[in-house]
Amino acid sequence: MEKKVKALSHLYVTVFLSGFASFIVVPAITDVTMFALCPGTDECSLAIYLSGFQQAVIGVGTALMMPLIGNLSDQYGRKSLLTLPMTLSIIPYAVLACSTTTNYFYAYYTLRTLTAMISEGSINCLALAYLADNISDTQRASAFGILAGISSGAFVFATLAARFLSAGSTFQVATFVSMLAVVYMRIFLEESIPDRNDGMTQPILKETEGVIQKDGDVDTRKMPVFKTIPSLKDIIRLIKSSPSFSQAAIVAFFQSLAEGGMICSIMYYLKARFHFNKNQFADLMLIAGIISTVSQLFIMPLLVSPIGDGRLLSIGLLVSCLNSILNSLAWSAWVPYAATALSIVMVFTTPSLRSIVSKQVGTTEQGKAQGCISGVTSLANIIAPLIFSPLTALFLSEEAPFHFPGFSILCIAITSMIAFIQSLTIGKTPSNSRDENCSNSMEV
Repeated sequence: MEKKVKALSHLYVTVFLSGFASFIVVPAITDVTMFALCPGTDECSLAIYLSGFQQAVIGVGTALMMPLIGNLSDQYGRKSLLTLPMTLSIIPYAVLACSTTTNYFYAYYTLRTLTAMISEGSINCLALAYLADNISDTQRASAFGILAGISSGAFVFATLAARFLSAGSTFQVATFVSMLAVVYMRIFLEESIPDRNDGMTQPILKETEGVIQKDGDVDTRKMPVFKTIPSLKDIIRLIKSSPSFSQAAIVAFFQSLAEGGMICSIMYYLKARFHFNKNQFADLMLIAGIISTVSQLFIMPLLVSPIGDGRLLSIGLLVSCLNSILNSLAWSAWVPYAATALSIVMVFTTPSLRSIVSKQVGTTEQGKAQGCISGVTSLANIIAPLIFSPLTALFLSEEAPFHFPGFSILCIAITSMIAFIQSLTIGKTPSNSRDENCSNSMEV
């Protein structure tokens, strides 16, 4: 038990360092983009379109890569697969650490787009699978909430640091911390490979072995790696493996569609509407991050048992819808700050959804399941900027059909409402009896 707690502590440190490196650049990237593309202005359609295009391309890459990375981690271990995305994420930060001029920005933009196809979301996906390997299904919702709280804590400290650093310095710090995260992970984090000899778990997607006949003898060999890559049919079969998994995948799609739309529009909306700058973005994120950290670390673990992850998911989605409505109707600069108080409930959504998904598969398929859901969310991230970036640019311009600067944010609220309605059909998530039997036998 002590060994398992120590292994998880190293995972938490790895996630914290990696999250810190990625979050510290968020408040500055809008100003860096605007300065490189449209210096001296608070409104830039080119920046909105380029950000939306980047998000869509990254979504295409991650939709293809997440199921593959999750599947490979089931076979070769979580630590081995974590090394690649964490290493790739260093490269774009290092470019802007040198300079934030236009040419360097375009180099960053290109490298960020390419590397994020693999690194975007994969660290979280593999961390969730690592947790599922070491935590019984009855405790996963709380464990996933704690992991999300660690990420929120990294967000808080990163945003606080960004508040006192220049734009160029934030990328230098991000480069150093991301390198530190890789070194720490490689030295301290123990490998986690699911036990495939455990007779109590039967995978939904069974592995095949190549059988070669030689002079009457049977020579059994494992298929090459590319033969074990999950096809679209495998992914669809996994999604259809249980009603709750299918419903969770639909919820994940619409929730990520709303989240992706918010990512590609909210900062440009606030900058055009209330002239927010890097420091105000940092303040806003800091407030949301502190609330999210407290909620995920202390409040969510207390609510999981009496309420259940299904109801927590629905509550989080409903409050997310209300948050988007408030932002879309914001009549003063203080409204977005007040709306962040709703983060105390909004942050229940992702850990609850991932917990529901985790309970639908065996121990040898946690990587596949989390990778599959990450692929669904990536698909939503492809579509989100194609819809919400042009919509945001249109209603922030003088050519808007009617005056409603926050119309795109209102559409995001409607998307969240669709996810909320769908989440009500999930009901109480049945636990995977195979995992229960396995955990009970271990306790005995």
